[in-house]
Amino acid sequence: MFRALITLILMASLSGCGYNELQGNDETVNATWAEVLNQYQRRADLIPNLVNVVKGYAAHEKEVLTQVTEARARVGAIQATPELVNDEAAFKSFIAAQGQMTSALSRLIAVSENYPQLKADGMFRDLQAQLEGTENRIAVARNRYISAVKDYNIIVRSFPTNLTAMVFGLQAKPSFTVENEKAISEPPKVDFGSPAPVMAPGH
Repeated sequence: MFRALITLILMASLSGCGYNELQGNDETVNATWAEVLNQYQRRADLIPNLVNVVKGYAAHEKEVLTQVTEARARVGAIQATPELVNDEAAFKSFIAAQGQMTSALSRLIAVSENYPQLKADGMFRDLQAQLEGTENRIAVARNRYISAVKDYNIIVRSFPTNLTAMVFGLQAKPSFTVENEKAISEPPKVDFGSPAPVMAPGH
């Protein structure tokens, strides 16, 4: 009975000090981060097919194709796990690699504008739609993560829940940082243009 009473007192004390709130917010952060990872992985899975299609029409654009392939390899070399949100250095490395991937894709998209036949390719246009949708989902997932981390970090740093966080070794989690925060809510533009018109024989 005495042990049970002590346990109940401890549970009530932890609840009053924000322990349950900390745990709930931590789970929310983990869930939103998992969705970010899922969308980044979806983008990575599209890249091999995209590179192959572009290569079929613009094989001599070797530098751009290589940049995309190497950027994808760098992303894949980083172990993307839920634990990244508890390791600021690893988190920053992962986000930097994803930024390089975005830049490489932007260069590939710019090159595609020079090849009307490529833009008219059915598979290429299908990949365009998938990539555009994925970029939108990345932006949404990233915003949800940013919001979840903000709520969690406020609790971790606020009194008296900061004392509970210290006891259990809970620390503030890293988030996305950009010079222009508006860029976070606007996914990278993916526009491969309109397909080139098909000319009738003899024209």
